Amino acid sequence: MAHDAETAPGAPVTGDSELQSFTLESLATAVNYHRWLTDLVEPYLGDAPVELGSGLGDYASTWAGARPGRHVTVTDADPSRDAHLRRRFAGDPRISVRTLDVAHPYRGDHSCLVAMNVLEHIEDHVAALAAAHSVLRPGGFVVMFVPAFELAMSRFDRQVGHVRRYTVPTLRAAYAAAGLEVGRVHYVNAPGLLAWVAGMRLLRMTPQDGPTVRLWDRAVVPVARAVESRVRPPFGQSVFAVGRVPVQRRG
Repeated sequence: MAHDAETAPGAPVTGDSELQSFTLESLATAVNYHRWLTDLVEPYLGDAPVELGSGLGDYASTWAGARPGRHVTVTDADPSRDAHLRRRFAGDPRISVRTLDVAHPYRGDHSCLVAMNVLEHIEDHVAALAAAHSVLRPGGFVVMFVPAFELAMSRFDRQVGHVRRYTVPTLRAAYAAAGLEVGRVHYVNAPGLLAWVAGMRLLRMTPQDGPTVRLWDRAVVPVARAVESRVRPPFGQSVFAVGRVPVQRRG
């Protein structure tokens, strides 16, 4: 649902930054969907995750409160969202804000690199994934959540700067090309793909809060989550992937 953007500092942020932020704000009421995604990621975060393209910081805020002693690092290349993150988390000892240039990543000791609807904005997505070798400790997890299927590429996707959409095989291949050990890769939210194609691709809508989104979040999302917890669907609105930096750290 929500879409963030992350590029190298000093480079233009991919896509319409104002539309990205508007979408993030307008979908904040989709609480069941937010809980589904944060719970998917939670087992892999560890004690010191770093989030690429943190947007308004809603995911990070949830993750920081989910485990005592966890310290979350948030990043966003968009100046307005970076400023928002610094205001929001000023004085919060659980969360730090810093810059992460995936083309020239800093050397870190994070437990997980996570990005929610960000990788699709980055032209060289293999290099972005390979940044994990620098910012993570050996064995650290790399968790990506990205939009699925080129057939669902809409005007809205292009407006917010999506370079591509993924399938399970293409995301798995990007992980392997980045030198990561590939683990769990699967589709998420099968009903959401059908709704996205109908609403965004065919009717050329823009995601925003309203009765339809709130009804979908209350009625459809819990059912989809329950079903997909038992059976992985053959398609979905998104692809969820988990990989690891090899224990023998590169470089």
